[in-house]
Amino acid sequence: MKLPLLRVAILGAESSGKSTLAAALAAHFDTVWVPEYLREFVETRGRVPVADDQLLIASTQLAREDEAMVSARDVLICDTTPLITVIYSRHYFAGEDAALAALAQAAHYDVTLVTAPDTPWVADGLQRESEAVRQLIYQGLLDELAVRQIPYQLLQGSLDQRMAIAMPLIDAALARR
Repeated sequence: MKLPLLRVAILGAESSGKSTLAAALAAHFDTVWVPEYLREFVETRGRVPVADDQLLIASTQLAREDEAMVSARDVLICDTTPLITVIYSRHYFAGEDAALAALAQAAHYDVTLVTAPDTPWVADGLQRESEAVRQLIYQGLLDELAVRQIPYQLLQGSLDQRMAIAMPLIDAALARR
């Protein structure tokens, strides 16, 4: 009997190394990772999302996770979750609709990793706004994790430093299954 996949959420503000970490963890654990759908959305549509796009972005992210579960081995690495869409919706659109809030509430991850905004901020076309916004989103994320009582591990420093903390946490979660 195959055990259910361990779902690992990588959360953080823009330009904080989430995708780099996701790819490295997937390679280490010989599994797949789910890229952030927002990046694809912006690139294919040539615009930033509006309030009415938020539910589509979050639900597509979750659908991509479901699709990736077929190919994953033991661990599914998720580069962001609907919770980040909620945080950005609050920042840019002064709130989230009920469907988005419910989607974020229902999404469950076994390990939550938060990437600190301690890497250099890099502009990325339409998708990234500024260092100031990055700091606001980061603080909003930490506040929301506290309100929801979601345990997380903060990852700081270089990729090697982040991996040295994340890998044993994931190994320990796998051993507890």
